[in-house]
Amino acid sequence: MDLSQILLDWYRNNQRDLPWRRTNDPYAIWLSEVILQQTRVEQGMPYWLRFIEDFPTVTDLANADEREVLRLWQGLGYYSRARNLHAAAKIVRDEYNGNFPNQYEQIRALKGIGDYTAAAISSFAFNLPHAVVDGNVYRFLSRIFAINTPIDSTNGKKEFFVLANELLDKSNPGTFNQSLMEFGAMQCKPSNPDCSVCPFNQYCQSFATNTVSEYPVKAKKTKTRNRYFDFIILSDEKNTLLQKREEKDIWQGLYQFPVIESEKKNKTKFELNKSEVTKHLKTDSYKIVKSSAIVKHILSHQIIYAKFWWINMDSISTIKDPNLIKVPWSQLSDYGMPQLIVKYLENEG
Repeated sequence: MDLSQILLDWYRNNQRDLPWRRTNDPYAIWLSEVILQQTRVEQGMPYWLRFIEDFPTVTDLANADEREVLRLWQGLGYYSRARNLHAAAKIVRDEYNGNFPNQYEQIRALKGIGDYTAAAISSFAFNLPHAVVDGNVYRFLSRIFAINTPIDSTNGKKEFFVLANELLDKSNPGTFNQSLMEFGAMQCKPSNPDCSVCPFNQYCQSFATNTVSEYPVKAKKTKTRNRYFDFIILSDEKNTLLQKREEKDIWQGLYQFPVIESEKKNKTKFELNKSEVTKHLKTDSYKIVKSSAIVKHILSHQIIYAKFWWINMDSISTIKDPNLIKVPWSQLSDYGMPQLIVKYLENEG
C-alpha cells in the first residue's frame, strides 16, 4: 500500500479551499491552528478573517490591547488560547524582531504551542519533516491499523507519534500532513464514515473486521463538574457594573456582571441576601425587577447553571467594590464577555 500516494491523490480531488492554505505565512497558519483547536472550520473561519483584518502581522497582534484580543475571540471559548496567542506574539515581536521563528524547537518553545501545532507550522510554512498528530490523525491511523492502545495514554501518544513520523512523506511533509488531517476530517469521520467509498477500505483492518466505530480507543472518561452562578445585573437608566475575571479559572480576562457562586443550586428570591447585593455599592436602596429562568451552559468539563437577577437603582455612581467598573449600556459590546452572558443579553434584546 502506497499510503502517501493514495492520500495525496485523494487530497488533490477533495481538499477544501481554505484561505490559510493559500499562504506559507507562518503567522496566518499559526492563527488558523489556534482558532481551529476544539472549533469547527465553519465556526472558526469568520474569526480568522477578523483577526487577519485587524492584526495583519504578528507584531500588530503583539501591540494590541488584551481586552481587544479577547473581545475578538468572544464566542470561541477556551479563552486561554487567545491569551497564549497574544503572549506568544509578544515573544516573536521582542525576541525575533517580529519575524516568526523557522525552526521547530523555537516554534515549540512559544507560549501555548505544543507538539502538534509546532509540527503543523513547521511543515505547512517551512516544509520541515515533522508529522502532525491531531484527533483526525489518531482516528485514521487507529482504524486503518486497528491499534488498540488508548490514544489518551502515555504509551498511546508515543506509539502514534512514532507511527506518524514513519509514514510521513519527508519529500513533501506539508502537503502530506494537510492531506492526512483533511482525510480524517472529511472522509474518516468520527461518526458514520462512508467506508464504501474510502480509498483505503481494502487495506483498513477495522473495516475488514467491522469494528470501525470502536476506534480510536480511549482510556479515560472526563468527569464533569456542575457549577451554579447567580449574576447580579445592577443597573440605573444608563449604566451597569462589570467585573473582570482575574482568577485562573474559566473566562479569565473576560468581563461579567457581579456573580455569586453557590455550592449546590441557584438562589431563589428569598435566598438572595441583601448584603450580597449591597456589598458592591454605598447604598442599600434597590429593587429586584426580575430574575431569569436557569440557563444551562455546557463547557468541556463543566456545566454552568446560571441565573440572572435584574436589579434597578436610581444611581450606581457610588461604587464600594474596587473590582467593579461602571460601564454605559451603550458601550457594553466593547467588553469581551463569556458567550453565556452575550447570548442571554441578545435574547433579552
